[in-house]
Amino acid sequence: MSATPSAAAPAFRGRIGCDTSSGHYAAPHRYRLHLSLPCPGSLRIAVTHRLLGLGDLLPVDLLPAVPDTPDGGFVSLRPLYEASSHHHRGPAAAPVLSDAWTGRVVSTHAPDIERDLALRFGTSGPELYPRGTAGRIEAVARMCAEGIDEAAQTAGELGIGHAAHAEPLGTLLDALGSLERCLSEQEFVLGERLTAADVHVWTTLVQLDTVHRWHLDADAVDRIAAHPALWAYARGLAAHPAFGTLLDLDAIARRHHARCRGREAAGAAMPIVDWNASAGRV
Repeated sequence: MSATPSAAAPAFRGRIGCDTSSGHYAAPHRYRLHLSLPCPGSLRIAVTHRLLGLGDLLPVDLLPAVPDTPDGGFVSLRPLYEASSHHHRGPAAAPVLSDAWTGRVVSTHAPDIERDLALRFGTSGPELYPRGTAGRIEAVARMCAEGIDEAAQTAGELGIGHAAHAEPLGTLLDALGSLERCLSEQEFVLGERLTAADVHVWTTLVQLDTVHRWHLDADAVDRIAAHPALWAYARGLAAHPAFGTLLDLDAIARRHHARCRGREAAGAAMPIVDWNASAGRV
C-alpha cells in the first residue's frame, strides 16, 4: 500500500460554540490538543494552532510518531476515549481535542477542529476563514483529499505496469496543474493572503513528497515535480515558522514504514523539495 488508508469515520464530532449557552465554548486553558505530527490531520491542526498563536491558551500534547497499540491507537489516549464512550471499541486515535474540565473527548474530526480553532479562538494571527470563502476552502480541501492524496495512493498501489495506472496519475496531475496555474498568478491559493486553503495544500504536498513519492516511478515523480510555481510555494511556506518547524522527516518516515506494506518504486528516492533546507535547518 502506498500510503495511509482512507480515514475511518471520526469517533467524536463535538463542536466549540460561540457562547456559554453551548456545552463547549471557548475558554482559556479549558481544552487540549493531542497530536501526532506525522499524521496529516494532526499536522494541519498544529499549523493552524501555530499560525493563530494559541500556545498559551490551548496546550498541545505531542504523541509518538507511530501508534503504540496493536489497533493503531495510543495508550495515553485510551482513558479519554473510555471516559467519553464506555467500552469504546476501536483505536484511541489522534488527533483529539479534549476538554480538561470534563476529562472527555470533544472531537476527533480534524476539519472541525481546524475550523473551531480559527473561528472560536483565532483572535490573533491571519484570518484563516475569511467571510465568503467557506465553499472555496471546502473545494480545495476536497481536491487535496481526492485529487491529490487518494489519486497518488491509488497510482502507487496499482504500479506503473497496471493498465489502470494512468487514470489516477492523470487525476493527480490535473489537480497539480490547477494549483500551478493559480499560484503562477497569485501568492496564495485564494488570492493575496494566507487562508486555511493554504494549510490544506501545503500539508498535502508534504504527504505527496515524503510518502506517496516512494511508490511512484521516476517518470511520474518527474511529471509531478514539473510544477515550478507550486513547489516554490511549498518551499516558501516551509520557511514560515508556523509550517516548516513542525516537520520531522524522520518521524514521517517511521510512521510510513510502520503502516506501509507496498513496494517502493525504483528511481523515486530523491525528494522534490529539500524540506529541511527550506525550513532553515541546514
